[in-house]
Amino acid sequence: MLRALLLLALSCLLAPAFAADERAQTQQQLDATRQDIAELKKMLGKLQDEKSGVQKDLQATETDIGKLEKQVEALQQELKKTEGELERLDHEKKKLQSARVEQQRLIAIQARSAYQNNGREEYLKLLLNQQNPEKFARTLSYYDYLSKARMEQLRAFNETLRQLANVELDIGRQQEQLLAQQADLDSRRQALVAERDKRKQVLAKLNSDMKERDQKLQAREQDQAELGKVLKTIEETLARQAREAEEARQRALLAEQEAEKRRKEQALAAARDNMPEEAPKKARTTLGPVVSSDGANYGGAFSAARGKLPWPVNGRLLARFGDARGSDARAKWDGVMISASAGTQVRAVHGGRVVFADWLRGAGLLVILDHGNGYLSLYGHNQSLLKSAGDVVKAGEAISTVGDSGGQEDAGLYFAIRQQGRPADPAQWCRG
Repeated sequence: MLRALLLLALSCLLAPAFAADERAQTQQQLDATRQDIAELKKMLGKLQDEKSGVQKDLQATETDIGKLEKQVEALQQELKKTEGELERLDHEKKKLQSARVEQQRLIAIQARSAYQNNGREEYLKLLLNQQNPEKFARTLSYYDYLSKARMEQLRAFNETLRQLANVELDIGRQQEQLLAQQADLDSRRQALVAERDKRKQVLAKLNSDMKERDQKLQAREQDQAELGKVLKTIEETLARQAREAEEARQRALLAEQEAEKRRKEQALAAARDNMPEEAPKKARTTLGPVVSSDGANYGGAFSAARGKLPWPVNGRLLARFGDARGSDARAKWDGVMISASAGTQVRAVHGGRVVFADWLRGAGLLVILDHGNGYLSLYGHNQSLLKSAGDVVKAGEAISTVGDSGGQEDAGLYFAIRQQGRPADPAQWCRG
């Protein structure tokens, strides 16, 4: 009974060390995830600032385009008005030209008629005869009036044509200016449209980058939450195991004290029967505490198994320790990936105790074995788990089956070894 209590107390004392190793490993993963989250948030902040600047530039460009479109519309209206005015003036000019031709024809007819009817002879007769001075004066006034009226009409008409020509010239120059302004505005508008399109492309790329970074950030935050849950579970387990270990230690101490007390009483009783009266005093002064050297190491120490362990499954290495993991050069494989058929049994490479057997983000269905002295082995992406936390397994015992859990495209086993929380190359521990 005492031996069993001592073994129980010893196991309770060792269990917190195993859980402590797992807690340290999980804490390191949690710290790394927090650092990734901080970097991603910093990158998202920079992208957001850049996006805000591009949006402001895009807003200014589109505002300028709107103003230019308004100016172009106003110029087009001016051009239409100018073209309408030119058409009106051209129509008026044609009317005036027709009237001038008609008036010239009438003037010519009147001149020929006056010359034929009266001619220079009538005018000379009036000058030489002068029998009727009053009639001569009236006729002379009449001729002067007609001559002046015709000359005034011709002068006014020619002035109108001159003004029309000047107006037409001014409108032509104005139309050229408007056309030049429109060409300039069109050129500026094309440049702004090209700039707007370029900024839209930049904005679209920024949005895509931000979406990608945001998705990565969400994934890291979920990883952090999962690791936090695992860490909390391990800490609670440590606390419970510490309480249980202390209770077992107290029980073992009480049992040892009781056993020691009984041994002393038996020894005293035997001494009283076999020794003189003074002998018990001498016996009481020479008796001391009893110690036990019982117990054996199971399967040998893990630290001595370097290069001697079997692989957990038969297959090919898909990824080696230290290889780049994906497109991110910072991410490295901290274990290996072994290709194997789905459902293949995964066997423990060394005896130990199951400290974790559950689904974990990024690793799928995961089994973690504690081999003592800070050595752990990890088996991930399983199809099913054959052991539970707390189970003790032997070397070569089936603990899970190969699968593709955790988002893997093909079946395979993730296998890793930890030494005091630090990743170790499985190839250095397993037989080649």
